[in-house]
Amino acid sequence: MNGRDEGVPPPHAVVLDTDGVLLDSAAAHAAAWKTAFDACLAARAPDGAGARAPFDADAEYRRHVDGRSRYDGAEAFLTSRGVRLPPGSPDDPPGCDTVWAVAARKEAVFREALASGAIVAFPDAEEALTALSALHVPCAAVSASRHARALLASTGLDRLLTAVVDGGDAARLALPGKPDPALFLHAAARLGTRPGDTAVVEDALAGVRAARRGGFGLVVGLDRSPGGHGAAPLHAEGADLVVPDLTALVRKTWSGRT
Repeated sequence: MNGRDEGVPPPHAVVLDTDGVLLDSAAAHAAAWKTAFDACLAARAPDGAGARAPFDADAEYRRHVDGRSRYDGAEAFLTSRGVRLPPGSPDDPPGCDTVWAVAARKEAVFREALASGAIVAFPDAEEALTALSALHVPCAAVSASRHARALLASTGLDRLLTAVVDGGDAARLALPGKPDPALFLHAAARLGTRPGDTAVVEDALAGVRAARRGGFGLVVGLDRSPGGHGAAPLHAEGADLVVPDLTALVRKTWSGRT
């Protein structure tokens, strides 16, 4: 469906992805991946069929990396280009010899972006979370990144969230990454709500797929692209509703409540 049915009560709680939904960090993640992947493609990609073409920080980022853990994203993209690397270990230094080494190079570049203060909250995030708090709708933020908790605190959004589930929690609890719904299900449990009574807000295709698999009552795709070109793929993955920003979601879903 393309929206909520009339007469259906709004969700009791909301689980929101962090990168690209609450924080304007997707571009920094994509740029860091491009640095890591382009070096690896130049050194390891097979000849022919465009395997060595530079990483597309828009289309390929959204298709293979966005919403996934660092390891899963690195493996998915490299496999798509015919690059087969051994897994390695999480302690591998940045490089191109293993999947973990490529992920470590991305992490090093991303940390430089963090140190420069390049990551900020979207302007609509605080407004929407404040409105939901006033409506007594608890919210949780979910991210595959281990940086999410610190970044949410640095922007002040953490004070409007009931729970945060990040990459550190996923590792500690052995929760699989998206498109598995485990992160979302754990966040809903932290909020004390059933999936069917909970909305999930995602900008990533893998995240929308995960929310649909988790049986969430409202799956919302967030398409911040200027031309709205991301709406159709989000609907195709199972989004019930696609909105351009979080305030539009609050208006559409909780209008009339006081």
